[in-house]
Amino acid sequence: MKQRIFSGMRPTGKLHLGHLLGALQNWEFLQDEYDCVFCIVDWHALFSEYEYSKDIKENIIEMALDWIACGIDSKRSIVFVQSHVQEHLELQMILSCITPLGWLERNPTYKEQLREVKTRDLQTYGFLGYPVLQAADILLYKAAAVPIGEDQLPHIEFTRELSRRFNFIYKKELFPDCKAILTKTPRLLGIDGRKMSKSYQNAINLSDSEEEVTDKVKQMYTDPKRLKLKDSGHPDECNVFSYYDVFGSDQKDDVRHWCTQATKGCTECKMILADKILEKLDPIREKRAELEKDRSIIEDILQEGAAKAKALAQKTLAEVKEAVF
Repeated sequence: MKQRIFSGMRPTGKLHLGHLLGALQNWEFLQDEYDCVFCIVDWHALFSEYEYSKDIKENIIEMALDWIACGIDSKRSIVFVQSHVQEHLELQMILSCITPLGWLERNPTYKEQLREVKTRDLQTYGFLGYPVLQAADILLYKAAAVPIGEDQLPHIEFTRELSRRFNFIYKKELFPDCKAILTKTPRLLGIDGRKMSKSYQNAINLSDSEEEVTDKVKQMYTDPKRLKLKDSGHPDECNVFSYYDVFGSDQKDDVRHWCTQATKGCTECKMILADKILEKLDPIREKRAELEKDRSIIEDILQEGAAKAKALAQKTLAEVKEAVF
């Protein structure tokens, strides 16, 4: 039997290039090797978007459209919405009883979000405890591995520690250790040089029009030392150049040459990059547009996925309750 993997995304807005290269592209390949469970984690979205919760329902459909357009196959993978399987919250409650408060307060992602996100009040009990629900998501399906980006590694370690604590307290090897599957794609920064994030509004979205993509690429930060066209550039210090690793690796040597030799300016370099990005996004947008003609297809996929996920979740939760009670 194939090993099982679990991964999810929060429906808090449009998906961007970071999601495509750091997750979705990897998920598509993993479908051939693993028993895949992919979840739209709307409860996680509620932790930060509780004041704007009416948007979550539409974001779920938009996310599912992007997933399928990017190659996630509901015939080979379970694709569902977290809140459609109530066992996620039941397991979270049980795990929260054994989670030391200090583990949550030390979480680096939690501290980063409190520091960086200024448009949301994240000083809540729910947001502090979201790693427990994240662990419950993974453990509910006894996932052997989780495909993630490097910034999520602390959450995998948290899940391992929590599963070991459960197994130790209740004297039962119920949950296996899970490992991280990291994508080989370099981590893309946003157009402002910070981490690409929906929260920071610095992302190039998968559903952006050609005009929007081009406009965002024009805004990207470049080499701060290159003030004039005749100045030699420093490509290894330029965010635009880093994008050529992904979208124009065949042209990267040429880019380095014209940058260091000052034969092309940053504006022209950006326009070439924009064309490369659009080449990658065009097939995805075409498939997405076809799916949007009948959204009932997406609703059926999510309903069928929830039924499959619930069958697995109920079995695990029954074992958990037997161990605890």
